[in-house]
Amino acid sequence: MIGHIQLVGCLLMALSLIHVFFPRYFKWKDDLKPLSLINRQMMYIHTFFLAFALLLLGLLCVFAADELTDTPLGKKLSYGFALFWTARLMVQFIGYHPSLWKGKKKETIIHILFVILWIYISAVFWMNAYY
Repeated sequence: MIGHIQLVGCLLMALSLIHVFFPRYFKWKDDLKPLSLINRQMMYIHTFFLAFALLLLGLLCVFAADELTDTPLGKKLSYGFALFWTARLMVQFIGYHPSLWKGKKKETIIHILFVILWIYISAVFWMNAYY
């Protein structure tokens, strides 16, 4: 289980770094221009803190995997992480309209990869919470 927790940590750190490219990839400079200043800045700031939280969670998983698997606090944290990532998995289906990916090869592949990622991360934390 420790190896899976550490792998999840590496995946979360990689996911954190991907956020650096979001503004350019999603053309936020142009697309967010019609928004008010507060809404534009909230997009950037929330994205930064999401990436920062992913980085910290990733570091926790890599460097404290044994404590996550062997202590009661680690089990409770894993339960919370499992709930969070399961909710994220569900949002992949109900939060994003299918027209964003259906019929588009690259977007469909990305959608499927993220579904697999959310399932894997959720499963690892659920298994760690209960075993």
